[in-house]
Amino acid sequence: MYTLFDGTGHVSLKPLTYTRPVAEIRVGIFSVREKWEKYLGDECKVRTKDYLTEKYNGNDMAGSLGIAATVLPNSKLVHAIKKLEINQLLIKDGTVIAINELPEANADFDSYLDGFEMLEYDDDISFLINPCDIFSLNGKELEADFNLLDIHDSKKNLAIGQNNQVIGDDVFVEEGAIVNACILNSSTGPIYIESGAEIMEGTIIRGPFAALKGSVCKVGTKVYGPTTLGPCSKIGGEVNNCVFQGYSNKGHDGFLGNSVIGEWCNLGADTNSSNLKNNYSNIRVWSYSAEGNIDTNLQFHGLIMGDHSKCGINTMFNTGTIVGVGANLFGGNFLPKFIPSFSWGGSEITETYQFDKAMSVASVVMQRRNLTLTDADKNILSQVFTDSKKYRSWE
Repeated sequence: MYTLFDGTGHVSLKPLTYTRPVAEIRVGIFSVREKWEKYLGDECKVRTKDYLTEKYNGNDMAGSLGIAATVLPNSKLVHAIKKLEINQLLIKDGTVIAINELPEANADFDSYLDGFEMLEYDDDISFLINPCDIFSLNGKELEADFNLLDIHDSKKNLAIGQNNQVIGDDVFVEEGAIVNACILNSSTGPIYIESGAEIMEGTIIRGPFAALKGSVCKVGTKVYGPTTLGPCSKIGGEVNNCVFQGYSNKGHDGFLGNSVIGEWCNLGADTNSSNLKNNYSNIRVWSYSAEGNIDTNLQFHGLIMGDHSKCGINTMFNTGTIVGVGANLFGGNFLPKFIPSFSWGGSEITETYQFDKAMSVASVVMQRRNLTLTDADKNILSQVFTDSKKYRSWE
């Protein structure tokens, strides 16, 4: 059995990991866990924080082969991991990649490793360290995941209607998807549209791109890859190099670029997010690991938004803005670049989004997708509300 453990990624990938294990982050077509399961040909459990264990069936027991969930798989790496013997550890530049066997969750990890043989992995590896790595690596992962689909050439264009303009040979539209009067350009990367997705008339897509079940591109949407629409996400306007984890909407005009949007988020009409500074310098963002701003070494960085956060019409986000979980934002001026979870307000946030009211809205939003806000969900969000209090300086 394999177990994907959070490690330091639980903190460094916040706000997205406030509400999910690292292994449940989507990058490319699949989540990290789904990727590993496809490569390994076996089920993967997760090891995460206690408050997430109930919902995600966490494995705290000893004995499984542990793999850092912050590491993205490839064939060579999987081969090296499968060769690990008992009491062997695979590392890369001092970072643990995999361990055979994983101790119990409450064990002293450093002491446990005494006597382990450390094997250095020499080939390249992709890591998810900060949230910006999700959109930065999305193109590479879309290409890799497209190959994991095992699509045969004879089926690639089976469901593409004659009223669409298709450029390139890497467009796959599953039977059951709706695609009408669109331009699909895969000369810059593959395009995958899953059964149950809808691409409305006038949409223009440059790959790489994936639209998963229930997702929608509204009329006239302009999409630049690498972009992923997780399940039941809806977009309109202009989108460039974004990853929607699922169940979130940017349904109207406005620009969103180099961004990651969690689940159950909604961006109001004409919301815009800057992804480039006026002086073209590197972008600094808030880091939960550093408890302050860090240099991303990126020239392009837009919005990172945690689950259940929302903003009203005409909202303006600064370059490199980090929004926590359960925030409700509005107003005509630029918002702060770091917005704590359960914030309520505009350019000068001085109020807390009261937990009961936030849960009431979350319940209604999920019911619209025929899903229920469970007690496990509420417990997770309650823990986030408590843990994030230290960032709400006005309380």
